[in-house]
Amino acid sequence: MTTDRTPLLEFDNTTVVLKDKRVLDSISFRIDVGENVAIIGPNGSGKSALIKTITREYYPLAQNGHQPVRILGQDTWNIFDLRSLLGIVSSDLQQTCARYFTGWEMVLSGFFGSVGIWPNHEVTERMESKARAILEFLEISHLADKNMVEMSTGEARRVLIGRALVHGPKALMLDEPMNGLDPHAARRFGNSLRKIAGAGKSIIMVTHHLQDIIPEIGRVIMISDGRLFRDGNKEEVLTEENLSELFRMPVEISRRNGYYHLWG
Repeated sequence: MTTDRTPLLEFDNTTVVLKDKRVLDSISFRIDVGENVAIIGPNGSGKSALIKTITREYYPLAQNGHQPVRILGQDTWNIFDLRSLLGIVSSDLQQTCARYFTGWEMVLSGFFGSVGIWPNHEVTERMESKARAILEFLEISHLADKNMVEMSTGEARRVLIGRALVHGPKALMLDEPMNGLDPHAARRFGNSLRKIAGAGKSIIMVTHHLQDIIPEIGRVIMISDGRLFRDGNKEEVLTEENLSELFRMPVEISRRNGYYHLWG
C-alpha cells in the first residue's frame, strides 16, 4: 500500500512521568499512513500510557521546546480533531458507553464526540447514510435497535468500531481489543478487523495477547518497562527468544493461518 510522506504517528524521544515514575522512557518510533502495526508488551509495560499520551490524558516532558508526539506532522491537536485522524477504541471507552442507547445511536454519536444522541444534536441525512453503510460493512445492522447494555462484549465492541469509523479516520487504534471475548466472539471481531484492513484502513493494535495480531499486521513494536524493546518486521520480531525476554519466561510459539500463538 502506498503511504503518505508525513508520518501518521511519531514519538520522538518521548518521556512521561507519573508520580516520579517514568511510565514512558525516551520512546521513539514512527508509523506511516497505511501501515498495520501491533504494539505488544506485558502488563505494566507502558502500552496504556502510550495511548493516553496520544489522547492527551497524559502529557510528555517537553524536549527542547517542541512537542515530542506528532500526529500527521501536527505538534498540537485537540480531542475533536483527533477523531478524524485516529479512531480509538478501548475498554475504558466501552465501559463509558454501556448505557441505554441503541447501536444506531451509538454509531451516530461518533459524529458529535458524545456518548449517544442528545436533543441538541442535529443528525443529517449524510450522517445517517454513513452510519448505515458502516453498520452494513461491519455486518452489525442487526444491532441497530439493540441497547448497548443488552449487548455482549463482542457486539458492543464492534458497535464502537463503527462509532470510530464514521469520521473516516486515517487509522483505527485498538487497546487490548480481544479482552473479555470468548473464542467465537474473538474470531468474529478479528474477521471485522481483517475486513477493515483489507479496505485500506490502517490498524494499530495495542495488546499483550499474541493471538490478537491479525495476519494483515506486518510490523511489531515491543515495549518493556516503558522503553522500546524491539521494532521491526513481524516475522523477525516475533521470535521465541525475543518473546521469552519480553515476558520474562520461557515460551514457545506456533503459527497457523497467519496467526501466532504463544505457549508458556
